[in-house]
Amino acid sequence: MTDMTTLVDRAALIELVDSIFDTVDAKDWDGAEALFADKVDVDFTSLAGGEPAEITNVQLVDGWRVGLHAKKASFHTVSQYRVVVTGDEALVKVKGYAYNVLDASLGGEMWEVWGRYEIPARRTAEGWKATGLTFVALHTRGDDAVRTHVLEA
Repeated sequence: MTDMTTLVDRAALIELVDSIFDTVDAKDWDGAEALFADKVDVDFTSLAGGEPAEITNVQLVDGWRVGLHAKKASFHTVSQYRVVVTGDEALVKVKGYAYNVLDASLGGEMWEVWGRYEIPARRTAEGWKATGLTFVALHTRGDDAVRTHVLEA
């Protein structure tokens, strides 16, 4: 692989990771789905318990759609990208921060978390797609009920 190819892949993978969090915060659910492969390995056990799982990109984004509903604002930021490309596979590791706040009509409570993300990806005909998402929470602050708050149907 040439140096230029390495730089182009690295830039594309950083753009993929940034786009994941930007689409989620914008509640652009179709855009978020398109950034992932059809099957995604997820691990949020440090926040929610349970076991890592393989789910569809639709299931992943539907979970965000419910958990990050219209009356909950979120702000995600990531930094310190570590990008490793091996052929058509890649792994991006970043440090992350997320802020969630409920609408004033729901009390306006806040919850935030700091941690590490690992996002594997695969090169496809449409470009790089995320094939997984692991989050390891290191510290939280605020009202944990904000994290799990959903709107009543």
